[in-house]
Amino acid sequence: MKLISIIVPVYNEEQSLPELHERLDKVFDKLKENYNFELIFVNDGSRDKSMQIINSICNNNNYAKFIDFSRNFGKEIATSAGLHHARGDAVVILDADLQHPPELIPQFLEKWTSDKQMIIGIRKKRLDKCLFKKTCSKLFYLIMNLISETGITANTTDFRLIDKKIINEFKNFTEHKRITRGILDWIGFDRDYVEFESPKRKYGKPGYSFIRLTRLAINSFVTHSLLPLKLAGYLGIFIVISSTLLGLYLIITQYILHKWELPFSGTAQLAVLTLFLIGIVLSCLGIIALYIGNIHAEVTNRPIYIIKNKKLD
Repeated sequence: MKLISIIVPVYNEEQSLPELHERLDKVFDKLKENYNFELIFVNDGSRDKSMQIINSICNNNNYAKFIDFSRNFGKEIATSAGLHHARGDAVVILDADLQHPPELIPQFLEKWTSDKQMIIGIRKKRLDKCLFKKTCSKLFYLIMNLISETGITANTTDFRLIDKKIINEFKNFTEHKRITRGILDWIGFDRDYVEFESPKRKYGKPGYSFIRLTRLAINSFVTHSLLPLKLAGYLGIFIVISSTLLGLYLIITQYILHKWELPFSGTAQLAVLTLFLIGIVLSCLGIIALYIGNIHAEVTNRPIYIIKNKKLD
C-alpha cells in the first residue's frame, strides 16, 4: 500500500490539536484498507503546551511523529521541514487550526490517483475574514500575477496534496525567504483543485498578524519577480525625459515668449521639485535595499531551521 504523509505545522495550537488528531484518526481508519499513513507534526517554537500534546499523541500512535524546532522560524520554514523529512508517496499539508477540514483528504487522494501530481485546496469562502483582509488578499494575487513569471491562482491555500516527484524537486530549493506555495507552483506538473469552505477559527488566535502577512507579501514580490527592481530604472528614465521636456517648456515660456506669470516664486518651485526627486530616489533605494537584503540572506547561507528534537522512526 502507498504511504501518505500528513504534515501539520504547529505554533501555539494546544487547544485544537486533540480535536485535529481525533478527526484525522477517523479519516485514517476509513482509508486504512488502501493506504498507510504517517502524521508529522512540526512544532515551530510553540510557547504553550503544544509540544506536550504532540508527545502524548506520538507515544500513543505509531504513525505519529514530530520535529521540534529550537525556536520559531515561521510557518513556511516549518512546512519546508516537513516536506524535507516526509517519506510518503504523497504528502498532504494541513493547518493545525482546523480551518483545513481533514475530512477532505479522501477527495484529494481520489484526484491524485487520476494522474495529477498536485491537488490544491481553494478556499471558496472564509467565514472569519473581514472585508479589509479580503481586499488585501485580492490585491496581493492581482499584483503577484502581474509581476511574477509564475501565475498563482487566487484563494489557493497550503492545504494541498503533493506527489513525491514534486517533493524530490522541492528539496533542491535553497532560498531562505520563501513562500512554499510559490515554489510549488513554479515547479509545475499537472494539478487539480478541491474547493472548500473554511470555517471560523474555533480556538486561539491566528499566528499571522497583518504585519507578518505584509512582510510575507513583500518577500513574495521580491523573490518571485525582478519587476520592482526594474521599475526603479524605468522611473529614472521617465523622470529624465519629463524633466527635459519641462525644462524646455520653461525656457521657451520664460525667455522666448515672456509669458511666465505663476503666482509662486522660483525658489518655491525648486523646493517642491527637489523634495519630489528626493522622495523618488529614496523609494528606489528602498526597493534596491530589499533585493540586497535578500541577496545577503542567501549568501550568508545559514540553515533555514534548527531541530532541537525529533521522532521520525
